[in-house]
Amino acid sequence: MANVAMNRERRLAGRDGYSRVLGFDILGLPPGARWLDLCCGSGRALLDAAAARPDLDITGVDLVGYFAAAGPVRFETASITAWEPDGAFDLITCVHGLHYVGDKLGALRRAASWLSDGGVFVANFDVAGVRLPGGARRVLPALREAGFAYAPRARRIRCTGRFDGALPFRYLGADDRAGPNYTGQPAVHSYYESAL
Repeated sequence: MANVAMNRERRLAGRDGYSRVLGFDILGLPPGARWLDLCCGSGRALLDAAAARPDLDITGVDLVGYFAAAGPVRFETASITAWEPDGAFDLITCVHGLHYVGDKLGALRRAASWLSDGGVFVANFDVAGVRLPGGARRVLPALREAGFAYAPRARRIRCTGRFDGALPFRYLGADDRAGPNYTGQPAVHSYYESAL
């Protein structure tokens, strides 16, 4: 299911901008840093960053592929569950995109594995969209043990440094008729079972 409403035209700055939503100052990246934005929508936030910081190497990936412009940003049309990078990234973001992904935990694992050694992955993540026996009581400890930090009030997940491990869950499928989540937009529920 495409990220239709949440991120299509989102900008870098402002009340609903990337920096505020993610709690991360993207323009504070070191010179020459590589930034990957998953579910980037039209890519306006990436173009804003490229205009302010032309030294950044920026890639945006989105399932729909209606990008505002190309310019200095590399845009690719692909599913984040199948796309493969050409190298490591210093920052990987996903603003409200995981709400629409079937295998949310697989997407977290894949994205964090693309980080450079000191890189940061940060994304909006609603643990209520992950369905398995035991619910959040099982998911959150497993994520924390794997090195992910979760901020429940902000519904934001973060990983610092490349993740090469696995999560103890097996993906079973998704329900794209789950209805609205905390954003008010329709979302996808992802179903798992224990892989242990």
